[in-house]
Amino acid sequence: MAVDIEVVPLEKPEDVNVIVGQSHFIKTVEDLHEALAGIGGTLKFGVAFCEASGARLVRRTGNDEALVDLAVAAALAVSAGHCFVVMLRDGFPVNVLNQIKAVPEVCSIYCATANPVQVLVAVAGGGRGVAGVIDGEPPVGVETEQDVADRRDLLRAIGYKL
Repeated sequence: MAVDIEVVPLEKPEDVNVIVGQSHFIKTVEDLHEALAGIGGTLKFGVAFCEASGARLVRRTGNDEALVDLAVAAALAVSAGHCFVVMLRDGFPVNVLNQIKAVPEVCSIYCATANPVQVLVAVAGGGRGVAGVIDGEPPVGVETEQDVADRRDLLRAIGYKL
């Protein structure tokens, strides 16, 4: 059986972070919602999950309708069984990844980023699956000592290091 690879760009505004992962059960969408809502604060999110059997619907939830719509559009573009997409605003993936990974249905995370993302979708027979992602652009050099100092200053300025 031949396998084709499709490159699917995910459309999102620059101020939105995206998490793409794989899960295995319809309960995923509700458990991801609970995990994200439990973060508290000002986090806004939309979640979409591609059901792989039964009704084969894109299941959706969130606390921000525009982000739910973005997540659904991304999930429909990928259209791979058991793929989920989380769109985030007013928060960062680093603040939610452990909670997402702790959801029992979550099998893997492909990316968590604010960068432009392209999903590599393998197409074989009647099915589609995520083969990987292209997250951002390649490096253009190696950091200098000044870059190291700037990185350290930034992490402290935004509260991630003391």
